[in-house]
Amino acid sequence: MHSIAEREYNYIRRLVYEHSHIHLGANKKELVVARVGKRLRHFRMNSFREYCALLDSPNGREEVRELVDVITTNHTSFFREISHFEFFTETVLPEWRLRLHDAHEKQFRLWSAGCSFGDEPYSLAMVLADFFSQERSWTWQVEASDISARALAKARQAVYEEERIKPVKPEWLRRHFQQGLGAWAGHYRIKPELQSRVRFHHFNLLHAHYPFEEGFHAIFCRNVMIYFDRATQEKLVAHLAAQLATHGYLFVGHSESLMGLKHYLKSVRPSVYVKTE
Repeated sequence: MHSIAEREYNYIRRLVYEHSHIHLGANKKELVVARVGKRLRHFRMNSFREYCALLDSPNGREEVRELVDVITTNHTSFFREISHFEFFTETVLPEWRLRLHDAHEKQFRLWSAGCSFGDEPYSLAMVLADFFSQERSWTWQVEASDISARALAKARQAVYEEERIKPVKPEWLRRHFQQGLGAWAGHYRIKPELQSRVRFHHFNLLHAHYPFEEGFHAIFCRNVMIYFDRATQEKLVAHLAAQLATHGYLFVGHSESLMGLKHYLKSVRPSVYVKTE
């Protein structure tokens, strides 16, 4: 394994922060060496000094995107933090069904922000498909976004190993997945009908403009803020809150909280907030 000098580590830290606002502390050096080491091997480089020179060169812009991609943590799973899905199913969806009962257009809009390999948005799509299965007058769509092009490519492929989908209910597994055969034995693919309900977008959450025109009834942005400093967290929450419809819900990770941040959302329960105005 290559070693990294303090100067080179600080240079990479600064670049990653500038392009993603991910804050790499002094204790993340081993993580950077392990993950960025893949890029050194890709270029057959012998040192981080060579790699930093590439990043600093006229041809370095594309490699900066690759750098952010390998640094980004994409830990995820189907129905992760299940209590959020229970609250969403038992409280949020019935509330919005009642609220929009007399609306001319009954459409539920949801955004999975920081969707990684697609486990979360497809989990949410299964919940929505089940909830609205008897609601002929309703339409629904899941938007999903991530900063990692690599993660989004896998999400669009929608193929998962058998071990990965264990949290999925057996009846939903039969309804929404195709079992792989031959070379794909031990893998499952999301059926096209459910795939069509999820639209994937590649962009940075800290950018000022999102490609959405209407407010969301719920946004899941979980285990994303933990990588940001306080100023960046406040900026992100402000951006997300602006995308919520009035009475819309924001879900953050169980290990995250908006406590101490400036915002105008109301806490409903730990890691769940609502926009009241």
